[in-house]
Amino acid sequence: MKQVFLMSAAAFLLITSTSLPNNLYAHETERSYANKKYFSGLDHEVADIVDTFHHALENGDENTVRRILADDVIIFEGGGVERSLSEYAEHHMAADMSFLKLMQSRKLEHHIKVIGNTAVSMSRNQVKGRYKNKDIDSEGMETLLLMKNENRWEIVHIHWSN
Repeated sequence: MKQVFLMSAAAFLLITSTSLPNNLYAHETERSYANKKYFSGLDHEVADIVDTFHHALENGDENTVRRILADDVIIFEGGGVERSLSEYAEHHMAADMSFLKLMQSRKLEHHIKVIGNTAVSMSRNQVKGRYKNKDIDSEGMETLLLMKNENRWEIVHIHWSN
């Protein structure tokens, strides 16, 4: 419970922090986006972890997903909650992978803010494709909270919403 409170407090501080200049996270990056004001902080190593996580989900790479998610990850999605990596793996991981494998995803906005050993990734995405004989064209939002443990970043919280 204490860890969840600390993670929530850290996320709040990261999101609401105004003590740092806005351009601190707006460095040029190798990623090219049409409108840079909607993308910031992507030159940090956390961006690579987030990209690797998304790529693993889209390609059904369960081992990589398991490596990046903390064992005690808390996932909020569709009004539900999964309280561990094993619970996510037993319930929705395979379905998420099957769905994403058939979709085309495009980032509309992505910001990463890092303070010490805590980072938050906030993004908006467009997903298009066909799944179970239904055309999909939707926008979704994702917030990932990451913590650096023993010199490696882990996702400790995910909030997905449409």
